[in-house]
Amino acid sequence: MSEILQSLILGIVQGLTEFLPVSSSGHLEITKFLLGDESLAEESLAMTVALHVATALSTVVVFRKEIASLIRDFSLDTQKGSLPYFFKIAITMVPAAFIGFFFEDKMAVLFDGKLLLVGFMLLITAALLFIADSIKRNHREVSYKDSIIIGLAQAFALLPGISRSGSTICTALIFNIKREEAARFSFLIVLPLILGKGILDVREMIQGNYVLMESGISLTVGFIAAFITGVVACKWMIALVKSANLKWFGIYCLVIGISLILYNTVF
Repeated sequence: MSEILQSLILGIVQGLTEFLPVSSSGHLEITKFLLGDESLAEESLAMTVALHVATALSTVVVFRKEIASLIRDFSLDTQKGSLPYFFKIAITMVPAAFIGFFFEDKMAVLFDGKLLLVGFMLLITAALLFIADSIKRNHREVSYKDSIIIGLAQAFALLPGISRSGSTICTALIFNIKREEAARFSFLIVLPLILGKGILDVREMIQGNYVLMESGISLTVGFIAAFITGVVACKWMIALVKSANLKWFGIYCLVIGISLILYNTVF
């Protein structure tokens, strides 16, 4: 398979699964397996940065009005303006940043064809989606306590097969956060993590005299594919959360998870 086609497939998978509650990391592992190529471009640092920046940019585009409003209303007064909201976003970053900084090497081992693990984690994602979709008493705004709990859910989603958007949105819904706010908060809190990780990866590339494995065309194709599908998936996910239709993704995760477990235990 050509490098450009691989980049296109990876971009589409990353863009869709970053926002839909089906686990982007898990689906990238599945994609590697299906394509039978252990050297896919997603393992390249440059492609990883391109795909993540593309999905971050798609978040900015979808929530541009909300982001502009938060910046416009920024004030050092902790009792008003958007500063409390920024604090809440910062709180959610701590657990995932801590695990990523101190246990990155140990976590990397889990992303090495561990399809059985992905299968079991997808079952957990499915359970979260079913539970969250059944809750109808969603009326609260996000509190500081909620931010801590949602941050822990986001850190748990570092495991392949646990959906980041699924775990954070479902956690918010389980704690009765308004559905639209649950989606907005979930997508906004990932922006600092993605951009921060991108900066660290670029620095690593510079310091390590990184050899670019892909052509500029491949990186561009992957970036554009991830951006376009990311915008579509982000808008779609917001609509699904508001209409309480997460159960269909729960069914999807259940089917894929069981299929992976059966394949790895029977064959």
